[in-house]
Amino acid sequence: MWTDEQDQPIQLTKTRIAIIGPEAFMPKLLPCLEEFPLLEPVLLGYEQETEAPQLARQAANDADVLLFTGPYPYELAKNELQLQVPSLYIPQTGSGLYGSLLQMEIKYGLTALSIDSLGKDLVESMLEELDEPDLKLTLFEGDYRATKEELLQFHREQYRTGRARCALTALGSVAKQLREEGVPCNWLLPSKQDIAVTLERAMLAAESQRSKESQIVMGLIHIDNFVQLADSQKSEHVVQRLKLEIHHLVLNFVEHLDGHLTQLAINKFSFVTTRGIFERATKGYKEISLAKKAKRKFDLQISMGIGFGQSANEAGKHANHSLRLARDGGGNICFIVGDEGSVIGPLEVSEQRDNEFVVIDPALQKKAESAGMTSLYLSKLVTHMTRFGKSDYYAQELADALGVTLRSVHRFLLMWMDAGLVDIIGEEKGASRGRPKLKYRISFLSDLIP
Repeated sequence: MWTDEQDQPIQLTKTRIAIIGPEAFMPKLLPCLEEFPLLEPVLLGYEQETEAPQLARQAANDADVLLFTGPYPYELAKNELQLQVPSLYIPQTGSGLYGSLLQMEIKYGLTALSIDSLGKDLVESMLEELDEPDLKLTLFEGDYRATKEELLQFHREQYRTGRARCALTALGSVAKQLREEGVPCNWLLPSKQDIAVTLERAMLAAESQRSKESQIVMGLIHIDNFVQLADSQKSEHVVQRLKLEIHHLVLNFVEHLDGHLTQLAINKFSFVTTRGIFERATKGYKEISLAKKAKRKFDLQISMGIGFGQSANEAGKHANHSLRLARDGGGNICFIVGDEGSVIGPLEVSEQRDNEFVVIDPALQKKAESAGMTSLYLSKLVTHMTRFGKSDYYAQELADALGVTLRSVHRFLLMWMDAGLVDIIGEEKGASRGRPKLKYRISFLSDLIP
């Protein structure tokens, strides 16, 4: 037991890890887990890989990290869920191939083999070391996102045509099905070394997540139309009551975040909390409904900027940046700027619905800015694209979205196309003579739109 200078026991933090994989694979994990006493494992076995997303959903609330035993169930879960905890999978490497080839040599003799889930270079280098020049290999040309049926069809075809006498697959359900059909087959399992390395990575990922959860969050709340609303009131008493009700509304929101509130001006507030609390309270940025009551009762428009940081200074700088993005985007929304400089948003603050947002990394922002797309235009574009779920525009539509003239948009489009940010994807001929209307795709953001 570790102790500090006063001989007081130091409580080491354990990592709760949910391991999701085939039921038949779980016994192989137990000896490896015994070597990691700081892991608290929960083994979630399945019969079919399609069960993985549901198991991940059940485990995500209690686990510090999710570990999938292969890339296929990991991809299924990632595509179906937005995982808020660190998630990784045990990769297929060459170390697990040795044992499988030895077993197949004993069972079937190595003459012709069909393989999935391993790269050509890896397999060929392994065979060179094993000195098996006469072994004929047929590798599956797809990647780890291939479906079970695609893998089954590949191995069946190789066996039926005689190009392979046996199959080697990384999917347990594929191995089981092939055996039932009479196709000689072996299930390629990760080696003990692969498992141990991945368990170490899982512990590091959980520790990194805990470090992120303790990051400082600075929030800025701006009541955009307070002055106009106050001017429309009949008396000063009504204005004072309005101020108190707004303060009470914001205070309740910050109390929900277990944060500290400061009023900076009549229409501006700041608050401080931690990232872990903020992400849990907003369900991973999905529910930020601060202005719902204010919008319904007072028709208030609120802009919010959230900044993450390792220090209060860094968080404050990011909060100011994100508030500018929110106001430039038209208000009534929230942006988040992370500690690494990435932008998350826009998030709705006045509607009770799940937020859909994009995450723009700093490299993408820098590329856009170098092509003349300022943060003002970037925030307006992201806001419009996310709200309306579109990435294809005619020039006039872009002018309306950005609040500029058609002439300015054409000038912007030339710069953005030269930088590879925008592509022409079609044209529309009008009823009258003249140039056809070109349709543009905001290509550098189109993949980010949900």
